[in-house]
Amino acid sequence: MDMFEKLKILGESAKYDSSCTSSGVDRKGGNSDGIGSAASCGLCHSFAADGRCISLLKILMTNYCLYDCKYCINRRSNDVPRARFSPDEIADLTINFYRRNYIEGLFLSSGIIQSPDYTCEQMIEALSILRNKYKFYGYIHAKTIPGADPELINRLGTLADRISVNIELPSQKSLNTLAPDKSKSSILLPMGHITNKIKENSYEIVKYKAAPKFAPAGQSTQMIIGATPDTDFQILRLSEAMYGKYRLKRVFYSAYIPVGDQKLLPPAGTKPPLLREHRLYQADWLLRFYGFKAEEILDEQHQEFNPLLDPKCNWALHHPECFPVEINKAPYEMLLRVPGIGVKSAQKIVTARRQAKLDYADLRKLGVVLKRANYFILCLGKRAEGLIVTETGIMRQLMSASTVKDLEQKGGFEQLSFFESEKPASILPALPSLPTVEDAVKCLTGEM
Repeated sequence: MDMFEKLKILGESAKYDSSCTSSGVDRKGGNSDGIGSAASCGLCHSFAADGRCISLLKILMTNYCLYDCKYCINRRSNDVPRARFSPDEIADLTINFYRRNYIEGLFLSSGIIQSPDYTCEQMIEALSILRNKYKFYGYIHAKTIPGADPELINRLGTLADRISVNIELPSQKSLNTLAPDKSKSSILLPMGHITNKIKENSYEIVKYKAAPKFAPAGQSTQMIIGATPDTDFQILRLSEAMYGKYRLKRVFYSAYIPVGDQKLLPPAGTKPPLLREHRLYQADWLLRFYGFKAEEILDEQHQEFNPLLDPKCNWALHHPECFPVEINKAPYEMLLRVPGIGVKSAQKIVTARRQAKLDYADLRKLGVVLKRANYFILCLGKRAEGLIVTETGIMRQLMSASTVKDLEQKGGFEQLSFFESEKPASILPALPSLPTVEDAVKCLTGEM
């Protein structure tokens, strides 16, 4: 099998792993004999300040696997074409792609071959060749193998910028059902080891200037959404716990795409729960940057997201006792909870109101989305002129132009496309108008 055929198979097999985005690390190229660098602005699905899309080569070392995880296309029992890269082939491929300006870094994962330790050793060898033989200083994200020896994880962490251990499913019950070869402890133990090693390394770097850095961009994980009956509340609560205990940089959510007929999984042809994935990312943003707790966003009585409203708007509507807030007096923490005010807007408001009292025109200049914020704020003790505040009216204004029911009747939610012709004709009449500048900002920044 030639390199192109291997790349086609192993590149396709890697597409289901979404846990590789911004690098979060700055590293200039080494000595004059080295090539490549890493920038904290991001790699893979990110954009540089000059508008370039910065990309990673995203591949598996092999899609042979000892495990038989029911949700995985590369599972042992699945009849798919198999291939395997040697460590030298991975290094050569990465360097050749880099020299052609196709990529700026590498995301490397693998199926389990022979044993977790052997697989991890092969990945370490590939990264060692890149770092030591080719003097490659670009960004590398490596996915560790659950069950590998901690010493091997240490070696992998000194070669990669970011490492990840995918938790895959939210509960031990789900793992027992769909991934009997895995256990929660085999995933969380290496995650805890990486956390402790990163913490130790931060002290070592201060004390010893020449100390090697260990995973300077931190660690991340991924959960599959929609393959099991776990609720949004369970998933969000687990994410919150992992952010707190393991200091993760990101938790990624991947809508389950049926990859075969399995009795325990949604049948082939079932559409991925894209809206649910989107709501989880919005709620995740609230956990990380807006000071929310999982129990505030959802609770035991309401364990699923409202499909019509984003989590922040939904929280605001269910807590009318907190609003309206006076924009010139409200603390920063409360400003963050107002729909239409993001982190940057809240910071600008706090800075600007030290100089003068703010009115609605000032808020618009500061980037506040007044069509949402108007219902929850006061400026100089007054509401916006002509605003009629009723629960029904607010709900109608906060909802998107097309309701969930309309979209479901006409084909359901679709992945966004650059090409209008790719969308089924039956859905076009139900779609909202073209995206606005506000929509683009929300997608790129996550501000709500």
